[in-house]
Amino acid sequence: MSLAEQLQRPHLKTLVPYASARRSMSGGSVWLNANESPYAYDYALDCSQLNRYPAFQSQRLNQAYADYANVRLEQVLSCRGSDEAIELLIKAFCEPKQDRVLICPPTYGMYAISAQTHGADVVSVPLTSSYQLDLDAIKARSADARLIFLCSPSNPVGNRLAQEDIEAVLKFATTSLVVVDEAYIEFCAEASVVDWLAKYPNLVVLRTLSKAFALAGARCGFALANEDVITVLQKVLAPYPLPDLTIQIASQALSPVGIERVQADVTRTVKQRQRIRDELAELPMALVAESETNFLLYRVADADSLMQTMQQNGILIRNQSAQVGLDNTVRISVGNERENTLVIDALKCFFGDTQ
Repeated sequence: MSLAEQLQRPHLKTLVPYASARRSMSGGSVWLNANESPYAYDYALDCSQLNRYPAFQSQRLNQAYADYANVRLEQVLSCRGSDEAIELLIKAFCEPKQDRVLICPPTYGMYAISAQTHGADVVSVPLTSSYQLDLDAIKARSADARLIFLCSPSNPVGNRLAQEDIEAVLKFATTSLVVVDEAYIEFCAEASVVDWLAKYPNLVVLRTLSKAFALAGARCGFALANEDVITVLQKVLAPYPLPDLTIQIASQALSPVGIERVQADVTRTVKQRQRIRDELAELPMALVAESETNFLLYRVADADSLMQTMQQNGILIRNQSAQVGLDNTVRISVGNERENTLVIDALKCFFGDTQ
């Protein structure tokens, strides 16, 4: 046993790290496995201050996001993607080997991984057969949960959670922080619960610029919450969380011109999503749920075989079969028109050969 293995914290010995799209798959020429935007843009950069540390919290950036999300500046914390916001919440509010978080699988894997990394227990309350919240089960198991993570619209399913159900959790889980992850909210903006911050002090909303804003490589996300929650999160935030270049790019993306571009991208992504759905309708692939995101989740007869064939054709999609209740499912990100043509043709060829 190496020295590092001897010295690591005991609970990490059995921890399996999160298998991100980039970590679990490589190669290929068509990347439709990470729910990224297929569009990229140029930004003007000022490098004259790169010899200086950036601000702990950029007022320019946070105000731009506050304006965009229609919240107050004091309700915004910017960080390295919503993944860091998840980490911060667990670090700030969960005592290792004592406190727990509640998740509703199938859901985003980082809630559980982050909790386990910090030694917090994970309570799992699966979604119903229609991929909605099981309110009775959540209520029964939420009494001692410090954090309740709800992903809406859902990753990996793609549907939104019923707003009345989210509100029900906020009402009965008054001793927990209810964290609503809205990473894909630009694709169904009317489903946001951010306006509820004034009504529910236990609400936290997570946002990101990685999806509709096409800035996955910039690593910029936000926690939106009431000021007392933001103050606690700042205690565990790194002194310089965002690089100056990220602050510059994100601020420009949140300008009126940038927001208009995002809205145009969302429109064409939704159009391409419908195109994929229509083209695949006659294939032996069952859409798991109506998507309100930039991806589609399908159930197939043999996900492993399909994944292997697609990868051999240079097309990367995501196998979600390890998720609770999602046996033999694959998730396809919506790409640009050319990428979508390639994935559609490859799927038609695969199922044509297997029928």
